[in-house]
Parts: sequence; structure tokens; C-alpha cells
Amino acid sequence: MSLAAYCIICCRRMGTSTPPPKSTTHWRDVRITYQARKELHKAVRKVLATSARILQGPFADTFSTIDIEDHECAVWLLLRKSKSDDRAARLQAVQEMSETHHWHDYQYRIIAQACDLRTLIGLARSKDSDLRFFLRPPPLPSLKEDSSIEEELRQLLASLPQTDLDECIQYFTSLALSESSQSLAAQKGGLWCFGGNGLPYAESFGEVPSATVEMFCLEALVKHSEIPTHCDKIEANGGLQLLQKLYQLHKDCPNVQRNIMRILGNMALNEHLHSTIVRSGWVSILVEAIKSHDIMEASHAARTLANLDRETVQDKYQDGVYVLHPQYRTSQPIKADVLFIHGLMGAAFKTWRQQDSDENLTEKVSEDESKYTTCWPKSWLARDCPALRIISVEYDTSLSDWRARCPVERKSIAFRSNELLRKLRAAGVGDRPVIWVSHSMGGLLVKKMLLEASKKPEMSTIINNTRGIIFYSVPHHGSHLAEYSVNIRYLLFPSLEVKELSKDSPALKTLQDDFLEFAKDKNFQVLSFVETLPTYIGSMIKLHVVPLESADLGIGDLIPVDVNHLNICKPKKKDAFLYQRTLQFICDTLAKDLEN
Repeated sequence: MSLAAYCIICCRRMGTSTPPPKSTTHWRDVRITYQARKELHKAVRKVLATSARILQGPFADTFSTIDIEDHECAVWLLLRKSKSDDRAARLQAVQEMSETHHWHDYQYRIIAQACDLRTLIGLARSKDSDLRFFLRPPPLPSLKEDSSIEEELRQLLASLPQTDLDECIQYFTSLALSESSQSLAAQKGGLWCFGGNGLPYAESFGEVPSATVEMFCLEALVKHSEIPTHCDKIEANGGLQLLQKLYQLHKDCPNVQRNIMRILGNMALNEHLHSTIVRSGWVSILVEAIKSHDIMEASHAARTLANLDRETVQDKYQDGVYVLHPQYRTSQPIKADVLFIHGLMGAAFKTWRQQDSDENLTEKVSEDESKYTTCWPKSWLARDCPALRIISVEYDTSLSDWRARCPVERKSIAFRSNELLRKLRAAGVGDRPVIWVSHSMGGLLVKKMLLEASKKPEMSTIINNTRGIIFYSVPHHGSHLAEYSVNIRYLLFPSLEVKELSKDSPALKTLQDDFLEFAKDKNFQVLSFVETLPTYIGSMIKLHVVPLESADLGIGDLIPVDVNHLNICKPKKKDAFLYQRTLQFICDTLAKDLEN
């Protein structure tokens, strides 16, 4: 081996080897001769020539003429391969890198420093990638003198366009810019309930949340980040660095971190911002988050990384659309989609958790999903049916306008269905066979979405590829909840969603009649479950939310289950009837598609 290669390899290894024993020799006592300096210059020139030859030379060149060790060649060869014009070669290079766990630290650093954006995102979305591939974020700029995170968030928010905004963006922006921490803490209502936190129906209605200016600024930024031009402003005004600083400061506050991830995921929908997001150091943070055992943290990070990965992902996941499986790149062909739509006061993750019991309440902290899972579609269904893409949707609902997230917002089932339909189509729903799984009001949204899709030619693939629907206690003919709401002290102003669940609602009757005829014509497979036990709403009210007659769609099997309304979609364990019957329906309905 030449002196050049030997020197550079030894220097690199110094970073990972044990320090040499101390010597009494000082650098001032070392005399470098002219000949030694000449040899060092030659070594540097040879290293530069070797690197250039590997990275820039044609692939046909043999490496036998390059005076460097074989394991060094492997690193540079994979780097060269990852920049190939051949997509298959690039994907193979990333896979080989991710499966490598025997390199020295400096070799991972070579890849981290020399790879392009496409390769870095590919490694981030590879399940077994070593964390040493990802450089730590660069140092963040210090806060301005006499400033604070709260004040800089306000300034960022104030720098965004304030005209031509919808009412909710205006509301949150105005609230965050004008109110103090003390007055925000005195606010009542559900404004602090970001993204649907899946609280039980009326839990803690009388409590006042300890909201902060930072939280309201983040909620406003979430809304602003749904507008592409506003994402450009957020990036130009240092928003990526500021959000990263806030993320690091609030490691013990999941709500703050989730909202920051929502903003980042929205910004990642804009491809021209990808390089800036990567350069700002977010990738290493996302990689750690996607490996988290917390389902929400991992899913938010997975959404952002999927939006950054234009090499293998053509779909775009907008706010509220989360892929539960697969969250990494996979060689497993995906043959069908299963979509989970929660109901009133539900959430994309908590609605679909395993049923709580005295035994597993103490085991939730365990990372062993065989004992307790916080999301059975991700833990159980993905394992039983790996060829499925499993998506869970989140949208905000409220029981009353008094608790509404945005008091100026009035969203009907029709409005929400169109909004969700647009987001799901952007995520590629309709490109392969689909099964819909819904709970409570979520089933009404599914029915409305399918009816709306049937009227739009660009949505026809969703109808043509819908194979079946599962309804968990869906009030096709109305709910007692709407009847009680006007008489309950905490529901003085029933929300529009609750009003639409009334048994005498004309819109609900029209929806049921139209969908029944439509489903029969399309020969959709249908399976319905219904609760037989009452549900406690708060500590005061005991109510049978969806009775047997209301859960009867008119087609398909209707199965009563001895649970309440909240637990109808939460199996006690993997071998419980609720899960096994659901799994059987999915496998039977998709049998031909999965075989193909």
C-alpha cells in the first residue's frame, strides 16, 4: 500500500481507536525534513486522485489499480453506486448500506458527509440503518438579545401573510399574537386539543387547560403550513431552526413535538424545500423519532420522511393522513389498502388501541406489544397481513361548540367528507383495492365520501377499487347522543356534528337511503358490529349511544358485542372475537387481490 493510502487510513482510524500512550516528545522538538514534506504532499495528491477516480470515473474501471484496501473500496463504491443514473442500482446501494453494521465509525461518517439528499432520505427510511449515517444537527443560532422563544415564535407568525386566510387561520393567528400566557391559560374550550387527542367523550369538561403562547403559535403555524407560499416564508425567516430549538427544549411535552412534526410534514410536501430541511439537520431527529416505541411520535416522523422520499414514494401525505404500515421502505409488494376512520372525539391512534383492563394498564409502559398495544392495526393487522398498506385518518371533532377547537369553524359531514376525500386521493387511495374500517360518526363520513366520489370522474378509481366496509357502531339512523345533548349542562351548544346525528335529521335519512341503494348496486361487502352496553359520558351520564336498530345498515352481517360504544373498536386481545372476525373479513374480502 502506498504511503498516501496508509497515512489517510491511519488518520481516519485515529478517530475510533484508543488514544496512544502519552509521550514526553513535544511538537516543537519534531523536525520535518524537506524529503518528508515532499512525501506528505505526494500522499495528499494521491488521496485526492483516488477519491476523484472512484467517484467520477466510469463504472467499468477496475479498482485493482487503486492503491487502497478492499474495505475502503466498498465504501466509495457504494457512494458511487448511490449516485448512479440507474434507479435500481441506487436503491440497491442504499439497501446494502443500511444492512452494513461492521464498518468503523469513520466509514459511516464518510457516507454521512459525502452522500446526496436522495441517499440520506433512503437510509432514513430503511429500518436497519445505523444511526451513525446521520450527522447531528448543526449548532442553532442563539436567541436575539432580550428575546425569548415565545417572542421569536410571535415574530415568525407575524411575518406570514395575514390576508386571504380562512377564518380558523385568522382566529389562531390573532389569538397567538394578541394574547398573553396568563390570558391564554384562562381560555376555556377545546383549543388546546390539537389534532384530536382522543379523550373520552366528556372527560374533564369542567377543567381549564394550561395552554401556553407557544402552543397557540404552533397551532397557527400548522394551519399556515398547509399553504405552500407560507411554507416558503417560514423557511426564509428561519422557521426550521426555530422549530428545531423548540423541539429540543420540549422533549418532555409530546403535544409540542407533535405539532412541530405536523408543520415539518406539511413543509415536506413542497419538494423545493427538501434540501433546506435536510441541511437544517432535521433528518437525524426524524430517524430517532421513527424508531420510537411511541406510536404517535413514530407515525408523525414516518409521514414527514415519506413526504421527503420522492425516490420510492409518489403519494403525498397531507396533515391528518398517517401510514401505520409500512412506515419504512420495504421489498414487500403492497397489494391493497385498509383505511381506518375514527368517530366523534376520536383520534387516528387512540381510537384503535387495545381495550384497557386492570391487568394491561400496568403493562402499557412495556415495549412488549404482545402484552398491550396502543394501536392494534399497526401491531396486529400489519403482522397478519404484511401486504397491506394501513392508513389511519385524523380530523378534529367536538361534542359542543363550547368545546370546539375553532369557535368560528362549522364543519358538516358533507364538508369533512370532501376534505378527507381530497387528502386520501393525494395519498394514492384508489390506486389499489380498498377496505374501509370506521367507528361511530366515521362510518357516516365513509358513506358520504363514497357517494361524493361516485359523482366525480377523477375519483372513480376509489369506487371501482372499494371491496368492503366495516362499521363499528355506526349510527345510520341517528344516535341518542343528539337527543341528550340539549339537556346536558356541559353540552349547552351541541356541535354541528352532534346535531347531524339526530334521529330526525333529514340529511342523515337522505344519506342512509342513497348509500343503501348505491352499496347494493356496487355489491360492496359489509360487516357491522354494534355495542350492547351503555357508555358513561363523564361521571354523570350513562347512555346507550348507538342502539341495535340504528346500527343496522340494511345489508351485510350485523353482530352485537357485549361492550360499550368506546370499546366496540378495541379488542381485549389478539385472539378476541372482535379482532379475529375483523381479520377474517379483511382476508376473505381481499383474498383474490392478495393472491394476485
